[in-house]
Amino acid sequence: MGETHHDHHDHAHTPPLIGVPPMSVGLGGPLSGPRGATFTPEEQLHQLTFCIHSNPSWPEMFLLAFQHYIVTLGTTVMIASFLVPRMGGDHGDKARVIQTLLFMGAINTLLQTFLGTRLPTVMGSSFAFVIPVAAIIRDFSDSGFNSEHDRFVHTVRAIQGALIVSSFFNIIIGYSKAWGTYSRLFSPVSIVPVVCVVGLGLFQRGFPMLAQCVEIGLPMLILLVIVQQYLKRLHESTYVILERFALLMCVGVVWAFAALLTVSGAYNDVGEQTKTNCRTDKSHLLSAATWIRVPYPFQWGPPIFRASHVFGMMGAALVTSAESTGTYFAAARLSGATPPPAHVLTRSIGLQGIGMLLNGIFGAAVGPTASVENVGLLGLTHVGSRRVVQLSCMFMLFFSIFGKFGAFFASIPLPIFAAIYCVLFGLVTATGISFIQFANNNSMRNLYVLGLSLFLGISVPQYFNNFSNIAGHGPVNTDGGWFNDIFNTIFSSPPTVALIVGTLLDNTLDARRYVEDRGLGWWIPFQHRNGDMRNDEFYAYPIRISELVPSRFL
Repeated sequence: MGETHHDHHDHAHTPPLIGVPPMSVGLGGPLSGPRGATFTPEEQLHQLTFCIHSNPSWPEMFLLAFQHYIVTLGTTVMIASFLVPRMGGDHGDKARVIQTLLFMGAINTLLQTFLGTRLPTVMGSSFAFVIPVAAIIRDFSDSGFNSEHDRFVHTVRAIQGALIVSSFFNIIIGYSKAWGTYSRLFSPVSIVPVVCVVGLGLFQRGFPMLAQCVEIGLPMLILLVIVQQYLKRLHESTYVILERFALLMCVGVVWAFAALLTVSGAYNDVGEQTKTNCRTDKSHLLSAATWIRVPYPFQWGPPIFRASHVFGMMGAALVTSAESTGTYFAAARLSGATPPPAHVLTRSIGLQGIGMLLNGIFGAAVGPTASVENVGLLGLTHVGSRRVVQLSCMFMLFFSIFGKFGAFFASIPLPIFAAIYCVLFGLVTATGISFIQFANNNSMRNLYVLGLSLFLGISVPQYFNNFSNIAGHGPVNTDGGWFNDIFNTIFSSPPTVALIVGTLLDNTLDARRYVEDRGLGWWIPFQHRNGDMRNDEFYAYPIRISELVPSRFL
């Protein structure tokens, strides 16, 4: 599949029906009225320039891969900056945690793109593990240690043990085909709210974080929109360049602006929190990082196993399964692939469990999940190439080993990343909405399922998070700490709540009566191994040797 350019189809018009009430349209042809034509469902997005198997030129691929690395870096730094100080770690410990997370992100991404879903998804660090990790941190906060560094190492070893044991939960629900069996309950109606809240549920990492330093965050957001969407239309010669690489250009410009504000003394007389968010020299990563360091198994020492920590981490493992599933459907849509069939989802969740096991062995602070922001980048650049994502692993590995170079880019102020996420999370949200075209948009039954799933998917986690911030613990607060961690983690995740509510309602509210309205006529063939031959094109397993070895050597 080479470079593709899609033009809008001409839609036929039918004369208005006088005296006949409007009728719903399922999967049939266009219905036109006095106000103009409607648009028929399209399995592939029109403006995708490169799909999953097609690739840009090598120089473009390397730049696009570096762009994926930059986007991945933001979430990695956010998680390390939040957890490591609370664990008792210093700037050097934070740099080592970031290096380990990047290193494992590269390994897990390669595993998923070659053996798992085979979709262009980066496997990044998951915020779902913050709740059980915070519980582990609290357990050791009052313990007697010789130094804060000793407390940090002890906490990391406890996290290692919890990750190792709880990873078998994902391995079991994956390779036992339990997750695949559950995914057969999905339909376009239930997938819409899941994919939508995969993006919408991360709103706290958008404008609220941008506003922590609005003088660099807001210019980044405005500049990215103007350069990537408006300036690219000024001249044909700049169209492709600005469409694909505007993010890198804008990051460079705003980062330089932030450095100028820093050296000019604009933040000399502000609060400490403002300095941390705005200054380019407050991360201390460049000075603390080592020149060369290769993460290795059990680098912090032997893992510590506690049953209470394991059960809490299992809740996060379930949450990342739901989050990754929604992200995979968005990635398939934005790369021109078919919706992931059940057998692909089940092996990807099992492989994600193996990735979680590796994270525990190597001492990463959290487990892996499919990166929502990198999927949004597929839509922003209109490049859904799998090879680009695989090349981005090269940058992750390089900068995770050569720490000084990686620390240079990790010192980008977080509000700049937050501005980028405003656009990328919004694209993933809109991609979720596009799935509703395959169901009946005019069915009140479908609207009920969509509305309640979307609202509860955002409202319930917001209640849990607000309650935790005020009370210091989640709404579920029994004598069993492990029980609390499981349910507080599950119901703090928007995609998990939306998945539970959506599949429950969609399969119990007149499900058999509304088979066509639910879009199952279009959906079901993709969910069987031999249901549609296009599935094999995208998700074939095992790997064809021609994809691993350049054709000139065959």
